[in-house]
Amino acid sequence: MMTVSPSDAPRPDIDRLVELVATVESTQRAEDADGFLALFHDDAVWVTGGGVRLVGKEAIAAFTRSVLPGAMVGVTVDYVVDHVRFLTPDVALTGVDQEYRPQDGSPSSRGLPSYVWVRETDGRWLLAVGQNTAVPT
Repeated sequence: MMTVSPSDAPRPDIDRLVELVATVESTQRAEDADGFLALFHDDAVWVTGGGVRLVGKEAIAAFTRSVLPGAMVGVTVDYVVDHVRFLTPDVALTGVDQEYRPQDGSPSSRGLPSYVWVRETDGRWLLAVGQNTAVPT
């Protein structure tokens, strides 16, 4: 069950953030680097599941284009937003439960990424900070 803080946060904003996380999921599944990168702010910071900190969309793009093609062969992934926290009306954190499931029957693996989104003056939400954290098996 998803929790939201504050509890009276605007439903359209919550729904939009959940949609954006679904876009993270779908672009990863499709190995769509351009679609994934379109979600990021130019000055974003991304920490990979392997613990590499990438600063700026250019660095994130170089990394993504080097690892995403082929990354989903034989694997599927699901993202479920389990928490939305509005730090301000225009800055929000989404806490995600992520599960990778190999199609060969191997054990699945989990992650608990946190994404910080910022609302631009045109109303678009962009990913400003992402932290991928693997859950030990």
